[in-house]
Amino acid sequence: MTSPNPPLAIVVKGWPRLSETFIAQELVALEDSGHEFDIWSLRYPTDKKRHPLHERINARVRYLPEYLYEDPERVWRSRAAAQALPGYAEAYRIWRADLVRDLTHNRIRRFGQACVLAAELPEGTQGLYAHFMHTPSSVARYAAIMRGLPWSFAAHAKDIWTSDEWEKREKLSADTHGAVFGATCTAFGAEHLREMADDPTRIDLVYHGLDLTRFPAPPKRPMRDTGSPFHMMSVGRLVEKKGFDRLIAAFAQLPADMDWHWTHIGGGDLKDALQVQAKEAGVADRITWRGACDQPEVIEAMRAADLFVLPSRIAKDGDRDGLPNVLMEAASQMLPILSTPVSAIPEFIDSGTHGLLVEDDPAKLTAAIRDLASDPARAQAYATAAYDRLVGEFGMAPGIARLSSRLTMLMQGD
Repeated sequence: MTSPNPPLAIVVKGWPRLSETFIAQELVALEDSGHEFDIWSLRYPTDKKRHPLHERINARVRYLPEYLYEDPERVWRSRAAAQALPGYAEAYRIWRADLVRDLTHNRIRRFGQACVLAAELPEGTQGLYAHFMHTPSSVARYAAIMRGLPWSFAAHAKDIWTSDEWEKREKLSADTHGAVFGATCTAFGAEHLREMADDPTRIDLVYHGLDLTRFPAPPKRPMRDTGSPFHMMSVGRLVEKKGFDRLIAAFAQLPADMDWHWTHIGGGDLKDALQVQAKEAGVADRITWRGACDQPEVIEAMRAADLFVLPSRIAKDGDRDGLPNVLMEAASQMLPILSTPVSAIPEFIDSGTHGLLVEDDPAKLTAAIRDLASDPARAQAYATAAYDRLVGEFGMAPGIARLSSRLTMLMQGD
């Protein structure tokens, strides 16, 4: 059990979340490394299920008011307490400058949450660490300034590519109370953030990697007969950047005599629209929408499938994937992978060696599916190579060791 006054406060968007196993995996590993912390969540959970990983975390979870009007007494009490802190005036000045450039309810809410966080942080807190560079980092930054504490962040994908340049630069500059360090999970993202930082050494490349002790050994897959049904699956939120609309369009172009089925795992706002698209394309009866699943259910589906497909693309607002953990999870079960060369995906999948990467064009996706379905030996060779790369280069331990060292130095003021 974590101590009543742990030295580290970790700020997250929501807790727990099924779509963010990489955060849960990291926090379990940090506890195993001896770190004690509280988890401060900006939102209450909405998922009905939890991963087994979540049950392994001992840290106390504390929820900030998701909407300020829902708990006015707590907010005003905290604001009064925050105003008495030595760094409040500076935090207020910085927030006002941010508000001029981002005049939104979201920006106002983040300052209110920061007041609550700063007021309620236990005595003995030595540093803050936020997951995601956008709103959680804003809350952590304002609260850290109020309390005179160092702060840091982990950046992932959407938070990098949809944040304004001015805000990224200020969160990465000592002159504007920026983070002591930032960790990010792709070389693609690290290069971009280093260009934004006053000192490139603020940014560490820390791959999430995979804790293979949590996964079963890959199943022994017999060579698939080309005449047998071809089972595809995907895991990902039903949002624009995942590209599932392109995939459904690709399914509509598969040969009429091809026996195939696709299973999707995950929730998302585009579910209704995609189901309508599948019906209009005449492929709805070949698709199973399973919704949100816990990790054991995901792994079970991977072990039963013939191909993992993730047709990631860049959304209209610039949002894109980083290096999705589900690709490594598929590789852990020696499941062949078809994806796209977006963002950091090529850092793990060398197309033609560890899987296939094609543009997010329906015709190209169709051709790749046909090729992999008709050549089981080649698909199996890709899966074996991806598994070997996962084991050899993408284990979790090196990244956790680096992150643990950085957090220790943060709290020691080094």
